[in-house]
Amino acid sequence: MSADFLENTQYYVDKAAKALDLRPDVTKQLKTPHREVRVELNITMDDGSIGTFIGFRVQHDDARGPFKGGLRYHHHVDSEEVTALASLMTWKTAVAGVPYGGAKGGIAVDARKLSAGETQRLTRRFIDGIHDIIGATTDIPAPDVNTNGQVMAWIFDQYSKYHGYQPGVVTGKPVSLGGSIGREAATGRGAIYATEELLATLGESMEGKKIVVQGFGNVGTWAARDAVALGAKIVGIADISGGYVNPEGIDVEAAIQHVATNGTLEGYAAEKVSGEAILVHDCDILIPAALGGVLTKDNAADVKAKVIVEGANGPTTPEADEIFAKNGVHVIPDIYANCGGVTVSYFEWSQNMQHFYWELERVNNELRKVMKRGYASLVEVQKKHSCTMREAAFILGVGRVKDATEMRGL
Repeated sequence: MSADFLENTQYYVDKAAKALDLRPDVTKQLKTPHREVRVELNITMDDGSIGTFIGFRVQHDDARGPFKGGLRYHHHVDSEEVTALASLMTWKTAVAGVPYGGAKGGIAVDARKLSAGETQRLTRRFIDGIHDIIGATTDIPAPDVNTNGQVMAWIFDQYSKYHGYQPGVVTGKPVSLGGSIGREAATGRGAIYATEELLATLGESMEGKKIVVQGFGNVGTWAARDAVALGAKIVGIADISGGYVNPEGIDVEAAIQHVATNGTLEGYAAEKVSGEAILVHDCDILIPAALGGVLTKDNAADVKAKVIVEGANGPTTPEADEIFAKNGVHVIPDIYANCGGVTVSYFEWSQNMQHFYWELERVNNELRKVMKRGYASLVEVQKKHSCTMREAAFILGVGRVKDATEMRGL
């Protein structure tokens, strides 16, 4: 999976480089990560045994600004996956137009099996291993799969023990520790803003649209909430326990409360289907918001949605992309659709650097401006190159990074 993910990412970079007529040596330079770090993490487990884990941080490119990217705690984390995600962050920040480069990190661990104490000890040990290569002007981590504001608070605290009070070292922090209002909702909210932009060009709106959300974590729940507020109906949701469908509409707040109480959607009062079946369930809009590689050549032709909004990173393989293009399915690609998170992370970082904090209305208004501007840029590139929106996003991102790299020189 991870090797395929990296291969898929490089495939789109190569296509963009060809469209931009870049020389092979320039393309190689842009694809090559700046630094890859692997650290051994030993902690005392609750039962007194020694737990040994491996942590990764890949800093891909900083031509346009400090390295930026999340940290995920997941048993599938490895160097290839982290490298692919770091590369995606480079192009994503460029598409969003925020002054960052790309990075990613993570720890290979089944986060569900860790207690809160073990998670904290593991997080602090990870920062012990990488504190000298991160910082507010060098590399700024953020939440990702199985990490959250509490984990970011521990990172901020552990880093401060080495470098003093620097809230800008990490984003996605609790508001009480310098986090930004609106950051938690940002990725899901940005995805809905992106969807509104596409629907407007089709002469449609969110009102009455049937939506399936695969992945009911932070991104999926906020996207679902915002979609319902705009008049859409959530007809299917899914998490690690399976899929849950209701043609009359799912009560999103009740589902969120169910997860808060039970840990997963298991037992939720709706018809249960498999996690795979949810992807091809009848709907107008599909939001894959879990892990990568879920839409493939094997199920793409069966997808009934006419709009796919990639809340997750890399949910669609190139083969599936070709099927969607052939079938007239509109795919809003991950490096644009889910850039709301890094955009509001930028707002948070900016507030930290100025020690001046914004109201929610300003955060949401500024996020909407970024999503509108990004969509307009993608449409312009699409028209120029007669390509899919994903190809346009990579052409836009790679082009901007190439320009910054050339201006800075070797």
